[in-house]
Parts: sequence; structure tokens; C-alpha cells
Amino acid sequence: MSNPFSLIFGKEPVESIPRQAQQQEIIEMFSSELLNQQVYMITGLRGTGKTVLLSSIANYYRGEKNWEVVELNPERDLLQSLASKLYEIKGVKDAFTKAKMDISALGIGLSAENTFQYYDIESAIARMLEVIKKQKKRVLITIDEVTNCKNMRVFASSFQIFVRQDYPVCLLMTGLLQNITDLQNEKSLTFLYRSPKIHLSVLNVSAVKEKYKSIFKTDDATALQLAKYTKGYPFAFQVLGYLYWNHPDVNDILVDYKMNLYELVYDKIWSELSKKDKKVCKAIAQSETGKIKEIRAILDMTTDEFNPYNNRLKKKELIVKDERGYCEFILPFFKDYVMER
Repeated sequence: MSNPFSLIFGKEPVESIPRQAQQQEIIEMFSSELLNQQVYMITGLRGTGKTVLLSSIANYYRGEKNWEVVELNPERDLLQSLASKLYEIKGVKDAFTKAKMDISALGIGLSAENTFQYYDIESAIARMLEVIKKQKKRVLITIDEVTNCKNMRVFASSFQIFVRQDYPVCLLMTGLLQNITDLQNEKSLTFLYRSPKIHLSVLNVSAVKEKYKSIFKTDDATALQLAKYTKGYPFAFQVLGYLYWNHPDVNDILVDYKMNLYELVYDKIWSELSKKDKKVCKAIAQSETGKIKEIRAILDMTTDEFNPYNNRLKKKELIVKDERGYCEFILPFFKDYVMER
């Protein structure tokens, strides 16, 4: 059997720990007879399985006969891409041909004489969704890693119109929490602010242990040791599993394990932090006790000065603070990474 783990971001691995509750919540809402909610957003830290969950839901609907799944690239013109992909759905192109409607001016489909020609992409999409509605089908649109860019803002505004016009279309997006929040805060996109978010955090270490035990056919102690090295971080589960599959001695693979986490995830996370955030991270790493009081002393900060940085790092899901006034890094070996910077 080939290695069932994957180091490739976004690719659904053979072995993973499914987010069954979150997946079921979205499927039940989109599949309900009355579409009361047509947008869901999946957020979380890099490597928490956002794309894997999105792919799993998309694959579920690909198996449903009354659904069409359309994947869009957020770096392209989203309305143009949506129109092109809808046009390829069985029955949509035929309906346009039969009605002698020409959308070649939009760079899509056929061109014919003596036909009504569409010049507005939004109107053309609405017409296609009308055809799909008459077929008693629904469309799931997926967009991975959204940001608050012009393409996304234009698309979201049009999608809001499609929802108001009662078209059978659902939107599932993933993105970092800050990017999703920035998009929601746009004044013209208040409907996104009211849309539910599925937040993916780290997994329960016990669930990771049981998965490793099942895959590697090992004892509880070994499986628990492996699981603790991941701290429940989904991408770490993949990295450690991948290395252990090829070399089943955890002590021999720890250096490679750390280097993979550093290069594939932590470098990117670190690059997105401000200088002051990095300074606070360094103080947390230097603290021997993890007490907030000691960390503030290292930084020479008052409580009021420290709290904004503390809250920001919590929102970025880099640290966790307990009720006793302690804080620590959530990600495995991130303390080592910070010290080495």
C-alpha cells in the first residue's frame, strides 16, 4: 500500500480525520427543501483542513443527481467563470440555442444570426439559473481561499441578487478568518455578515491517537506519543504520519518533521505577522513559566499595552490563554521555530 498521507495543501488525503459534524451541518442546510441559508464560510488557521472539508462537501454533491457543482478560481473574473461553467451544464446550452439567445458577446458559447444578444454577464447568469431552476436542480459554487479583492466583491454583490431572485444556488467559501472578516465588513455585502461561519480549530488529541493506532496497527502508548507531537494540528497529523509511514521510528524523524512544518506552514504564518506581533511571540517563547505576568515583564508592557497583541495572536489562533493567566502556542514546535528566528 502506498503512503496514505499527503504533504500537499488542498489535496484530499487518503487518510484524514473527518469533520463530520461540520460537514453534516452544511449539507443539511443546503439540502433542505426550503433554502433558508445559501452561503456558508469555512475559516481557520492554515492547515486546519478548510480545503479538505470544502472538497468533501463538493464531492458529496457531485454524487447527487439534482445538483451541479461549480468550482471557481478567486484570482479570475468570477462572474465570467461562473457563466462559462453554467453554460456547459447539460440542458443550459440547448435552452439558449432553442430560444435563439446569443451570448458570444460575453466570450461564451455560440454565435448565430437573428438572435437576441446578451451584453450583461449578470443577466446571462440569471437566465441560466432560471433554466436550471426549471430542471429542479440546484447549483453549489465553491471558492477556496477568498480575499477581499475586487473580483470577490463584484461576485458577492451579484450572488446577493441571485439569492433575492430565489434562484437555487448555494455558495461555499473558505478563507483565513481575517480575510473573511474583511470581506464581510464591506458595506455593500452585509448579507455575508449574517451568513454562518464554520470555524475549524485543532483536533482532539485523543481522536488523532485513535486514527494513528488504526492506521499503523500500533499500541496505545506509541499512538499517543505520535498524537501529542501533533498537538491536534491537522496538517501536522499529515506530516508526521507521512514521515512515520516511511520510517517508523519517531525519534529519527523529528528533525524532518519540524523542518517540514517550518517550511510548509510556519514561514508563511511568520511572514504575515507585524514586527510587534513577532516581538510578543518571541517573549512568549522566552518565558519559562508561560505566565502572562512574566511575558509582560519581558516586553516591559502594561496590561493595557499587552492585551491588543494578545487578542490579535489569539484571533490568528497562534496562542491559547487559559483562565489562570497562562498562554502557550497552539501549533507543535512553534516555540522552537520562534526561538530560531
